[in-house]
Amino acid sequence: MKKVLIFSLAYYPRHVSGAEAAIKEITDRIEDVEFHMVTLRFSGAHARREKVGNVFVHRVGGASYVAKILFPVLAALKARRLHQTHRFDALWAMMTYMLLPVVIARMVGVHAPHILTLQDGDPYEKVFERWFIRPVVPLLDRGFRTASVVQAISKYLAQWPRKRGYEREVVMIPNGANPRDLAGATPEEEVNRVKNKFGKKGDERWLVNTARLVHQKGNDVTIKALTLLPEYVKFLVVGGGPEQESLQRLVQEVGVGPRVIFTGPVDRSEVTLYRLASDIFVGPSRSEGLGNAFLSAMASRIPVVATREGGLAEFVFDNKTAWVVEKDSPEQIAHAVINIIEHPQKVKEITEAAYRMVAETYNWDRIAREMRQSVFEKVL
Repeated sequence: MKKVLIFSLAYYPRHVSGAEAAIKEITDRIEDVEFHMVTLRFSGAHARREKVGNVFVHRVGGASYVAKILFPVLAALKARRLHQTHRFDALWAMMTYMLLPVVIARMVGVHAPHILTLQDGDPYEKVFERWFIRPVVPLLDRGFRTASVVQAISKYLAQWPRKRGYEREVVMIPNGANPRDLAGATPEEEVNRVKNKFGKKGDERWLVNTARLVHQKGNDVTIKALTLLPEYVKFLVVGGGPEQESLQRLVQEVGVGPRVIFTGPVDRSEVTLYRLASDIFVGPSRSEGLGNAFLSAMASRIPVVATREGGLAEFVFDNKTAWVVEKDSPEQIAHAVINIIEHPQKVKEITEAAYRMVAETYNWDRIAREMRQSVFEKVL
């Protein structure tokens, strides 16, 4: 059986975003390849080695900031030791920064072709021009130039490799929606459990966003939009992240404290319940590589208010699949929310169209087949 070693800074069970979910959805569906992964050991409670789905996970480092900084070196050295036993047929970097351990691993003796998947959510300038990244940009560019295959999840990200010296064709394969959302088989009592947990009343309308709490997601804009909306409109903020405290301060500053609910981190298997317990998905993102959470909301047949930043432009279309707003515009969000509340027939038509689009194009079974045929077969 062919073997692939994945490099990802974070992974299950606790640290899951779109990239980590993509790894699991894809590897779970490819049974004729043995997958291993090197990732960071964020907590002493996490096993140094375990199998998660179809991936043998090997964790290095520890819960300190220094361990995170040293991860590329620690991961490369771990890869060399693992390679002596497993003789990997290919290396797979999940997102741009994971090219660092790949390049270092190849420098220290792991002779195998490598794949790069571009899943980055930050804008291009931020990825390559941060002051602490500039010293290692030559290594990143080397990783781009020498990659055997580069796969991007959106046309927006597919523009990056040529700028970094990659001369081959970029393989375009998107991410998929949460399978639980597409299946539409969530028991009503589970959804009601979430409503009861947070005290939702029958006449309330809940906005929701299910994403890591970082600046690019624009949750601050939605909080400001609440000041322009009726009192019965509330905002369920699902997830955790570095912006939680600043968002909580903003809630108090603008006087909407009782109308904003912070859930903290939620297991990905439970996120569907929070979407279905809500009424309108609002994601005024300032940047998105693709937008997994938006696809999953559409798969849940929930009306979506979104920008068209980055990869969102490929499936967010005004009055066709969503209600489009500009970034940093609370007024436009408020207008879109009122439009949704007042036009239920329009909501039904748009959400059904969005669901059909997601079911046809953003299906993990189809995506895994394309990854096997168009990416892995080129190096295995």
